[in-house]
Amino acid sequence: MSATRPLPQQTELAAGYWEAARRHELAVQRCTACGVLRHYPQERCPECLSAAVEWATLSGRGRIYTYVVAHAAFHPFFQDRLPYVVATIDLEEGVRVVSDLDEPADAIQIGVPVEVFFEELEGEITLPRFRLTKAKR
Repeated sequence: MSATRPLPQQTELAAGYWEAARRHELAVQRCTACGVLRHYPQERCPECLSAAVEWATLSGRGRIYTYVVAHAAFHPFFQDRLPYVVATIDLEEGVRVVSDLDEPADAIQIGVPVEVFFEELEGEITLPRFRLTKAKR
């Protein structure tokens, strides 16, 4: 029997992110004072320090900025998936996110286009993840 995927911690600050994911949308905070997009969720805008925020839906498209190939599992769930890739992704809207990729390690290169998809996990969590765009498969 294989281990189950570790579940992300859901916080009140990130509630809008997880609600959007359940709708299969990728959303990040947008400062309503200056318009800056930000991810990970934060209490104040790093640009103008405003606490005024809304959730902005993004395209879910981007390119690999950098990545690492994991050859050791940090959790038993990932043991059967070795090696696996964790990437920092530059989204089209200018925000960076980190995700494990649903791709073989030898298919990954810096600059390759990726797109979001949503994985339904136990406990009513929908996890945004990334894979190569269909044009690159």
